[in-house]
Amino acid sequence: MRYLITGGSVLTGAGIHQLDVEIIDGSVSRLEPGIQQDGHEVTEAAGKWVGPGFFDLHTHLREPGQEWKEDIASGMAAAIAGGYTTVVAMPNTDPVIDAGHLARQIARTEPIRVIPSGAISLGQQGRQLAHLDDLWAAGVRIFTDDGHTVADAGLLRRAMEYIAQLGGLVAQHAEDPGLCRDGHMHEGSVSSRLGITGLPSAGEEVIIARDLRLVELTGCRYHIQHVSTAGSVELVRSAKRAGLPVTAEVTPHHLMLDHREVESMDPVFKMYPPLRSPDDVAALREALRDGTIDAVATDHAPHAAFEKDVTFEEAPRGVVGLETAGSIVHAAVGLDQAAFFERMAIAPAAVLDKSSGPIAIGTTDVIVFDPGAEWAYERPRSKSANSPWLGQTLRGAVTEVFTRSGLVSAIEEGVQ
Repeated sequence: MRYLITGGSVLTGAGIHQLDVEIIDGSVSRLEPGIQQDGHEVTEAAGKWVGPGFFDLHTHLREPGQEWKEDIASGMAAAIAGGYTTVVAMPNTDPVIDAGHLARQIARTEPIRVIPSGAISLGQQGRQLAHLDDLWAAGVRIFTDDGHTVADAGLLRRAMEYIAQLGGLVAQHAEDPGLCRDGHMHEGSVSSRLGITGLPSAGEEVIIARDLRLVELTGCRYHIQHVSTAGSVELVRSAKRAGLPVTAEVTPHHLMLDHREVESMDPVFKMYPPLRSPDDVAALREALRDGTIDAVATDHAPHAAFEKDVTFEEAPRGVVGLETAGSIVHAAVGLDQAAFFERMAIAPAAVLDKSSGPIAIGTTDVIVFDPGAEWAYERPRSKSANSPWLGQTLRGAVTEVFTRSGLVSAIEEGVQ
């Protein structure tokens, strides 16, 4: 099939230009103004941004073992709706992805890529190393016990030493189990008023500070998942200034919301890390703008309605985010086109040494984003609907998604 995107603002290696983009057999074949439209399926992109497909470093697809929340097929559908052409599936499934044969079951290449991550510890129990060689042979390049912190520094050091030799990446869910025991929301003025046990900012920061010393010791590449505090931002900033191989991600919800939302006691606002203070939110936005935080990652965490339909303290943590990430980041941070695609696509891919970049001849993943479009988030493609933005009208919409499979999504429904 021959496709043509016309009149859009295209992110290229030479900057942003008004160009037509021709896509034939799943890849960009021409990139120039005034391409003849005859024989093409045409997408009019005047006033819209054209750039690489989004890349999510942090997605929970729940398969195997929790398919009532999400499965790979529904997760891919949600990803496509949000403009994601690659997602990294977290290993905290049932069974845990701690061996190669399990990772191979997760991997997909069509219509979008699903990249499996592997656990650091066996069963994510934090007691002995997972089958790291086996996972590596299965193509795993990012290792994490996400959902759990590797609290044993000796175990993490051994993992880092070995994964550094392989050339892989260790990603940490930073939550000190002692400091954060029995916590349900950010420790601060709101938790005090509500009488809810809080999760202190220090619970995240002490793990990051400890792990950065291990990075110095081992030389392992280290990625910090869902950074949420101003103190964590400063630790990342200092580590980068020191030349350590450190990267970090932030979620859309931590860029938009703060702990005052929890006053409603709606379990949809219960997530990990918890929503922090307005000062933390401001620090996260600035860190994303200046590149201290490399990437946006959704931490898409589906839960069924019956699981969230309980009291705040009893509810599981997590929020879905694949379908709304572009809109929320655009609204919260106000990045220009180049920076937007850098943080949503190019930098997250680079964290995993994957190929992404400005649109060029041969590019296979292309999306069209309309920064001015308004759309109603009412019918999630995900199996789960635990989103703070369900039922709201959002601004900024992914309208088309192209992959090596061709045009996999043309989203007009609900867009005004």
